[in-house]
Amino acid sequence: MTQSTDPSDSQICDFNQCCYALLKRIPKGRVTTYKAIAEVLNSKAYRAVGNAMAHNPNLIKVPCHRVVKSNGEVGQYALGSATKIELLEQEGVKVVNNKVVEFETRLYDFKQ
Repeated sequence: MTQSTDPSDSQICDFNQCCYALLKRIPKGRVTTYKAIAEVLNSKAYRAVGNAMAHNPNLIKVPCHRVVKSNGEVGQYALGSATKIELLEQEGVKVVNNKVVEFETRLYDFKQ
């Protein structure tokens, strides 16, 4: 595998790795949002966070299924929304009509 010399490639990789590091902090039974992750990274690149989740090379160890939309909707997942809901429910997060129940109380606060 050849390494890119394009600095934008390494910036994307670094951004993704920062996103993944944050994800590892979220305990089972809690969720965060694309926006919250971007804000912790001092960014407004919410879509870039979504892109990082879509390119997550280790879906379970780096639990991107715990990232939902700011309105509590589950959103997309590499293995499908149904699998994302199943994983969340296995962790005690109830989902009804594609939305996290008691969303505000389930949100993980990165400042803890």
